[in-house]
This record gives sequence, structure tokens and C-alpha cells, in this order.
Amino acid sequence: MSPDRSTVEAVVQNYFDGLYEGDADKLGAIFDTTADLRWLEKGELQVLTVPDWLDRVRKRPSAKAEGKPREDFIVTIDRSDDQTAFIKVRCQLPPRYFTDYLVAMKLRDGWKIVSKSYRYDLRE
Repeated sequence: MSPDRSTVEAVVQNYFDGLYEGDADKLGAIFDTTADLRWLEKGELQVLTVPDWLDRVRKRPSAKAEGKPREDFIVTIDRSDDQTAFIKVRCQLPPRYFTDYLVAMKLRDGWKIVSKSYRYDLRE
């Protein structure tokens, strides 16, 4: 595994850990402050800034604290060069099961997620 790939994978692992633990500081460290989250809700595009999302993360109980099962994995990492990566992941915060599309870029302070688009299924 190349050092650059392992660095991108480390960012994704911090993403998984931050989601499961409900750790907004951990998530904030890997997202660029200008990033946003995008998803469709009832056919309408929704957009949320990272600071607003992190505020929501701080206010909700974590999956870890609730004893919910954890399953997260990288589906693919597509690298167009040594500074840009498109990452597809699957993760869960039951009852929501997500497919996330993350765009990461190597900035001055290291790899950061600059965009997140996602979808989820609700399951009982």
C-alpha cells in the first residue's frame, strides 16, 4: 500500500470512528471548514454546512453510547492524482444505513474531506 493511500485511508478511519463515537471534534479535524453535506429528501436537494452538521452531531446520542452495532467499510478509493481522491464508503447509524461519497483533497495541512454526498435506507 502506498503511503498516500494509507493516509487517505487513515482519514476515512477517523471519519468512521467520529461517526460511531459521535465525536464532532474528530470529524471537524478531517473536514475542511468550507465543506458541505448533500442529500436528497423527498426529491429535493438538501445542503448542510459542516459547522451546522457538527452541531447536530454534538446534540445527538452516539451509536456507541447507545450500544448500536458498528459496521463500516471502504467500498472504493478512486485517485485521479496525488492530491485528489473520491471515496465511496458504507456505514450505519441504525436504523439508517448509509452510502457516502466523499471527496478528499490533500491541502496544506494534509488530507481533508471537502465534500460529502450521501443516501441512506431506513431499516427496522
